[in-house]
Amino acid sequence: MAVSKYMKLVARQGLYCKIKLREFSSSSCRLQEVTTPVSSSSEQNAAPVETKEGPQILSRSLKFPVDHTHPRLAWLDSMSSIESKKLGLLDLHPDIFATYPRVDLLHKNVHWQKMYRYINYNFEPSRAEMPGGGRKPWPQKGLGKARAGSIRSPLFIQGAKAFGPRGPINYFFMLPRSQRATGLRVALTCKYTQNDLVIVDNFDIPTADPDFLSEMADVRFWGHSILFVDDSDVMPEKISEAVHQIRGFNLMPAYGLNVFSMLKHETLVLTLAALERIEGKLLEELHTTAVETKYVNKLRPEDFRTRPKVDSTMYKSFTKPLEF
Repeated sequence: MAVSKYMKLVARQGLYCKIKLREFSSSSCRLQEVTTPVSSSSEQNAAPVETKEGPQILSRSLKFPVDHTHPRLAWLDSMSSIESKKLGLLDLHPDIFATYPRVDLLHKNVHWQKMYRYINYNFEPSRAEMPGGGRKPWPQKGLGKARAGSIRSPLFIQGAKAFGPRGPINYFFMLPRSQRATGLRVALTCKYTQNDLVIVDNFDIPTADPDFLSEMADVRFWGHSILFVDDSDVMPEKISEAVHQIRGFNLMPAYGLNVFSMLKHETLVLTLAALERIEGKLLEELHTTAVETKYVNKLRPEDFRTRPKVDSTMYKSFTKPLEF
């Protein structure tokens, strides 16, 4: 639908050329070239002239196509030069990049990501764990004072704490799988709507100089914090060296993409392979019929020790030498 629309637009403007339509195969991640002549009504018999300059229209076979709306379009860019070089237009699935903005689910995802790694180590001893306080401070009667049994009572200064924190306490919980997937779709929709989503063919840059990547971000108005997402966790060497030296630029594999990181960075840069993987996974989760099992937290306070156990073997007295 989007391809025919742009073919009519090109023919109306009187551009007599061949538009290379590239059908993207989501399974093999390869681009196949198909040449289609476009000419005006007055020169239909004229031989079309093939031009390789300028952007090309890329048609992707979307999984789970929809009829109630049209695919969203995005430019496919290149990182081979500082200036932006458009390679073509891509079709994006509307269920992933045009969903309803659920701000409540964004908040739930951010809260979940902050709390599942938070551990409260605050600890206050009870009166039984305080040193001293075994003697009764004064007699029960005869002094006109309130009765007291120990100076470590919570009523005394430097006494114990009643109902104090008993750390370490973990606040780990699992957000439902559907809410996590919806949060990712909402975050991707927000990035696309605000023009903060960039799709490139790959992360191959000509040099590992960090100034090249910084100047590219300035020229293309990407902002001061950029998240680069690729399909694999083995990134190209040059972009890895350049990103490592720039504060605010981060690399991430597609399987680690999360709502907190997307909202934290101004611009999200996806490769074509990462786009296919993320879109495919979210569509499978959206149309799945599997029943999610409830998560049971089996973590114990012993799993969150602040320091390892001290080996006190050398401080013990032995009757015979140790055998190793």
